[in-house]
Amino acid sequence: MQSPPLDFPLQDKKIFFASDFHLGAPNAVESKIREKKIISWLDKIADEAAAIFLVGDIFDFWFEYKEVIPKGFIPFISKIQQLRERGIPILFFTGNHDLWMKDYFTQELGIPVYHHPIEISVKGKKILVGHGDGLGPGDHTYKMIKKVFVNPLAQWLFRWFHPDLGIRLAKAWSGKSRISNTEKNENRFLGEDEWLWQYCKEMETKIHHDFYIFGHRHLPLQLKVSENSTYFNLGEWVSQYTYLVLDREGPKLETYTS
Repeated sequence: MQSPPLDFPLQDKKIFFASDFHLGAPNAVESKIREKKIISWLDKIADEAAAIFLVGDIFDFWFEYKEVIPKGFIPFISKIQQLRERGIPILFFTGNHDLWMKDYFTQELGIPVYHHPIEISVKGKKILVGHGDGLGPGDHTYKMIKKVFVNPLAQWLFRWFHPDLGIRLAKAWSGKSRISNTEKNENRFLGEDEWLWQYCKEMETKIHHDFYIFGHRHLPLQLKVSENSTYFNLGEWVSQYTYLVLDREGPKLETYTS
């Protein structure tokens, strides 16, 4: 975060943020229904979008082999290609489910892929945006697992699996995730123990941001970080269909109901 923040002029348009589509989960039938809903939402916002931020876990699993990508998601990929052809900036962030995203979307569609939070500027407001996995206190098991998953040697070894086997193994792992097992009740509000909220508070003591925008928690949240700073969580699209819209009046969480 030492480089100048990316600047997005609003003019008369809006910036949209969404995360945790988890395309592919919990099964092909339900994922297809969700994919159609996401495409419908993208169609609805296209005319007024100054930029679209897709903030991690867009896919429930994504791994880019050198010559192979996961099967499926053609309607969604075609839609974002159409939006790019209209000149709408789209920014991808990796999450804990699609952290093996590399340069496919950048090379094919001109979509930058970010693996860490980035700072942007909108009408003079400083905003920190990222998926949120591995940030803040706690969650030590996942942090340890992530170190393995992002290790270049581990990724190199995984590529030696035939894609049919590698993707089958990954889907089995994803099937045990909280998005596929809502009965675990892991998405309840934790109050002062919300680790991303704590992360924002700690970050605010070091560098001021007007807004913090994260996904990962699967809870739509709007929480004060300080007198002049607010944390937003984007929720998810498996059951809530929530997103954030930023216009001249400021950020606001909304729900897509069509």
